[in-house]
Amino acid sequence: MDVIKDILTFLADNVFGQVPILIGLITLVGLILQRKRFEDVFAGALRATIGVVILFIGIEIFSGGLTSFQTVLASAMNTDPPKAERTLDGFLQDQGGTIALVITVAFLLHVVIVRVFPAARYLYLTGHLMFWISTVTVATMVTVAPGSNQLTLVLCGAGFVAAYWTLQPLWMRPLMRRVMPDDRFGFAHTSSLAALITGYAARPLGSREKHDTEKLKLPRQLSFFKDVNVSTALIICVIMLIGVALADDKVVGEAAAAMDAKLSPWVWALLVGLRFAGGIAILLFGVRMFLGEIVPAFKGFSDRVIPGTRPALDAPTVFPVAPTAVMLGFVASTVVFLACLGIFAAAGWFTLVPPMIMLFFVGGASGLFGNIVAGWRGAVLGGVVSGLILAIGQAVTWGLFEKTAPELATLADPDWYAIAWLLKAADPVLGTGTLWLVPVVALAATVATLLLVHRGDRRRGEDGPEEKDDAVAAGKP
Repeated sequence: MDVIKDILTFLADNVFGQVPILIGLITLVGLILQRKRFEDVFAGALRATIGVVILFIGIEIFSGGLTSFQTVLASAMNTDPPKAERTLDGFLQDQGGTIALVITVAFLLHVVIVRVFPAARYLYLTGHLMFWISTVTVATMVTVAPGSNQLTLVLCGAGFVAAYWTLQPLWMRPLMRRVMPDDRFGFAHTSSLAALITGYAARPLGSREKHDTEKLKLPRQLSFFKDVNVSTALIICVIMLIGVALADDKVVGEAAAAMDAKLSPWVWALLVGLRFAGGIAILLFGVRMFLGEIVPAFKGFSDRVIPGTRPALDAPTVFPVAPTAVMLGFVASTVVFLACLGIFAAAGWFTLVPPMIMLFFVGGASGLFGNIVAGWRGAVLGGVVSGLILAIGQAVTWGLFEKTAPELATLADPDWYAIAWLLKAADPVLGTGTLWLVPVVALAATVATLLLVHRGDRRRGEDGPEEKDDAVAAGKP
């Protein structure tokens, strides 16, 4: 039993938890299954792996600046993070082994579901979110069913997580078909709740054809805004300079000194903005590089291992479709979150912690999906929705994780909040003995959904090609 546990933990830590390795291995196997020549297999797998590494280098570059800005922003708003009894580090030390086992068992179960039910379509491959979704699930189960043993947490958590990984790309499919009409890959990111709300709420705001962010007509003097690198650098530099002007000199000085002890805070602010834009450019390059390999290679799995399946990938994979919408969503979500921060603090409700990285990815993704429905108006709405969800979610969820891993409330994406409160809603009937209801209900709902999707696919197959999806043909998300 210990050997099996060690193997599963190794896979979680060294394969599923390492996105470049996971994507590289899948590309390698996919190309081998297509019987490609050795040099093509070797080069393709390596390019896919390097592409993911480049993507994460871009994320590391701009997220480092965002982390510093988060500190400066908290100082400018004169807020301090709330106190808690426990920390995320402590929780991971206690439950890290359980989380690793949940990841591995859940992925194996997810593969089985996708293989058995063709309607599932997508294989969830966002490795770092596999970890965080499993962590949120285990933390919530420990909260609502204290005293549960590791086996119970692993099996119950894995069943619930596998259901989420199976269903989440499916409920995003109608919107993704408008982003990617050829359905080359699915969307696997925990911003899906905000994206869904945006997609449906943006319908009355107009059409993409008239208001597309990538086709906006600007005066000649402002035409440089069409270059996403230039507009990103300008917007972030302005935000940074405002933050430096309002923040405590000591806090800003320490942040600047962390980059270079001789650096002026004002120059530091400009460099952070420029590094942010550079990081986004690197991220988009990495996305294009690894997509160019993983999507064709995945045909090997689709043809020989799991017929008809497609990869479901991280949010940045769709950012190249409308980078201006991504930036618009990020800015709008940041403005709304900061407004909520001020309102909550003034009312004495809760001291919010600005989650700049989440505001970028969630706000950016929601902005993109809002744009494909209603153009720039939808992109702004996506940012507003994201800012509200992240602010309200943080305030109401902190107490839920206060005795396990409270940082999960501040690091969260919208789906994390949904998962936590969905499990919490079952609190009255949960306990050590009845925690098994969670995977049973989740997997039963998954099977029922897949059967309904299959029935709908067959009906569309009788009426016309699947590509002419009803929602897409009707111009709806």
